[in-house]
Amino acid sequence: MPTLTVKNASGADAGSVELDDAIFGVEPNVPVMHQVVTAQLAARRSGTQSTKTRSEVRGGGAKPWRQKGTGNARQGSTNSPQFTGGGVALGPKPRKYNQKTPKKMIQLALRSALSDRAADGKVVVIDSWGIDAPKTKDAKAALAALDLEGTVLVVLGREDEAAALSFRNLPNVQLLEAGELNAYDILCNDWVVFTKDVVPS
Repeated sequence: MPTLTVKNASGADAGSVELDDAIFGVEPNVPVMHQVVTAQLAARRSGTQSTKTRSEVRGGGAKPWRQKGTGNARQGSTNSPQFTGGGVALGPKPRKYNQKTPKKMIQLALRSALSDRAADGKVVVIDSWGIDAPKTKDAKAALAALDLEGTVLVVLGREDEAAALSFRNLPNVQLLEAGELNAYDILCNDWVVFTKDVVPS
């Protein structure tokens, strides 16, 4: 098992932790990560776009002109798609974009993303944030002490409410509870920071 040095909020060493090889030491499966991320982004789509068909457009009850003798093509309703203000032929209707993704594939994508970040040395484990009251200044100082540049994914436990309130205003920080951890958010950020009690095992 790979061993990682645990840091404290001041950036000093505070022991070590062993990372699970089954989670942080697998060979990243790029196709699976791509498929899972694509499915996750597709599920975000609202799918509420809608156009009216000729049967849903208001009006158009009368025949526009008589069948013969005008020199125009015969028409039965101004609701037809060829008229301005008429219905839309084959237009979009509300639908779901969800893709079925097996649980094992989602888990493999998560392990692959964590292993990729761990292989690059972009996983940090901190003993505790030591934030008792919400204060953005303290959160900013803690990240500076850890020397983290770029975007940071901070994974917290449910009891770390003060830390969550402190980090949420920082522009380059994304917050997640341990149970919400997913491949997409890991891949979107340069660093992943866990507190010692929420490291996946």
